[in-house]
Amino acid sequence: MTTSTRKLRVGVIGLGFVSVDLKHLQGLRACSDLCDIVAFCDIDEQRAAAASQTWGSSDAYATTDYQQLVQDPSIDVIHVCTWNASHAEITVAALEAGKHVMCEKPMAVTSAEAQQMVDASERTGKLLTIGYQNRFRADVRHIRQRIDHGDLGEIYLVRAHAVRRRGVPTWGVFTDKEKQGGGALIDIGTHALDLALWFMGDYDVASVSGTTFDKLRDKPEGNPGGPWDPATMDVEESAVAMIRMKSGAVIYLEAAWALNDKNPREAACTLMGTEGGAEIELSNGAYKPSYNSIEAGLMTVTEPGGSGSFAGAQGATAAADLAEREERQWLDAILGNGEPLVKPREALVVTQILEAVYDSARSGREVTF
Repeated sequence: MTTSTRKLRVGVIGLGFVSVDLKHLQGLRACSDLCDIVAFCDIDEQRAAAASQTWGSSDAYATTDYQQLVQDPSIDVIHVCTWNASHAEITVAALEAGKHVMCEKPMAVTSAEAQQMVDASERTGKLLTIGYQNRFRADVRHIRQRIDHGDLGEIYLVRAHAVRRRGVPTWGVFTDKEKQGGGALIDIGTHALDLALWFMGDYDVASVSGTTFDKLRDKPEGNPGGPWDPATMDVEESAVAMIRMKSGAVIYLEAAWALNDKNPREAACTLMGTEGGAEIELSNGAYKPSYNSIEAGLMTVTEPGGSGSFAGAQGATAAADLAEREERQWLDAILGNGEPLVKPREALVVTQILEAVYDSARSGREVTF
């Protein structure tokens, strides 16, 4: 049951695209029965002020100093939506100050930083979750239900897809290694990897081997977001990895902002189990699950509900619905109704694997856990 009827007071640190345009502020506003957004922080003072005016409560304020939110005793929850390299510092400070924290993905740049975040949450007793919103998609939830029902049996091989034909983000700091820690792998590969591990229910890693590529750095033409500057892009545009679990299961991960592949897929998986398989495909821009198995001695493929039915409405409506589901589940958990769907120790393993892929790519050797 809900432990309190008082609305939660939320502060948001970092007001870029993901925070303002994609999900956080939209999702929180859709949960206005549970919370008020009362504080807005960004290094751009005007952006913080504009967000406060548009999305804030009557007593909301704007600032460029995240410590003002951390030290504000009236704030219950903080959302950290800054660049990757600052996630750990801000999150730990907020947890230590008694706030519950939702941190955007990836959890951190290094596994040591991610471990600090987990430790701070467990030490303070404050909830921490990471923004892996794709777990809340209807197609993903349907597959998870089929897995829990035993329809796939033991899942021992997964292909995790995060591939764009051309889709290098040319805004913000995405191509800045110092601030982000990497490129396509840590940006969108992290989503596919999170889904793969969650579907398998296996976080016990044995070894990781990976390679990163920057073969297209000097070929910025054709990018929908506009050409990137080859001189300032110091991160990989694609990566592949083989992740071996101690159970013997294997994940093949592919991540790319730019790759000459005519069949791109993002935040999707192909699952192979002892009783059947499942796949997330794209149909007319919508996610769609399909299943394969042997029935009455014949190979069968089924697509429940028809094309696109699990993705819901298209475009902004679908994004807003997904944002609300993620935020409502998180806020409900804070209020005592269940646990956050994304657990800190699960996200820690994602960061450990990503770090190992980069280490393997640099050394040319397999990384053993």
